[in-house]
Amino acid sequence: MLRRNGTHDVAMDVFRHSVFSGSHYLDCKADEEVNMENLKATALIVPVIALILIIILYMHLLKHSNNRSSFKRASYLIIAFSFLLNFAWEMLQMPLYEGMELNMQTAIFCGLASLTDTLMVLLLYYAFSLIYKEFFWVQHFELKRISILIVVGATGAILAEMLHLSSGSWKYSRSMPKIPVMNVGLSPVLQFMILPACIYYLSFLFLKMKESKYTNFNN
Repeated sequence: MLRRNGTHDVAMDVFRHSVFSGSHYLDCKADEEVNMENLKATALIVPVIALILIIILYMHLLKHSNNRSSFKRASYLIIAFSFLLNFAWEMLQMPLYEGMELNMQTAIFCGLASLTDTLMVLLLYYAFSLIYKEFFWVQHFELKRISILIVVGATGAILAEMLHLSSGSWKYSRSMPKIPVMNVGLSPVLQFMILPACIYYLSFLFLKMKESKYTNFNN
């Protein structure tokens, strides 16, 4: 009799554990679905707005450019370098985010994130071209312009991280170093403090090897 009761108790414990585990699994899946919905919403709105602004600025800058071929080549180079460098950065920082593993799904996610990063980098360059009234403003890449670019990049990255964190699009792992007070990840902020300047300068140097004459943009 004791044996039967013992077996019955074990069976009930297994049943309760199974029900709890199943419920916990469903809750986790539900949370993932909510996060994906939030990610889709926030991940689509910003790139669409950025793309619209890029198209408007592209048409405006191209219209006023004295060297349209160089303008187009420079834009293509910025896009290419931006995607490659941002993709490498995104892949390297994936362990700093919760639930990210090195697999094909993560690579696709990083690829999509890199496309958004590329749009932001290109938009930033076009915006500065409009401000400086010179498309190849990077040829005068003095300390003041570099400092302004770093500050703008850092500010944009901080605001973007705050938006994604508040919407639940992603979470940091324990290994992510955070900026005090603002409580956002250091890695994504450094990404937009360092990479834009590198991308612009590399694009200009590569174009300079191919062409000997540059025409400043005049608004």
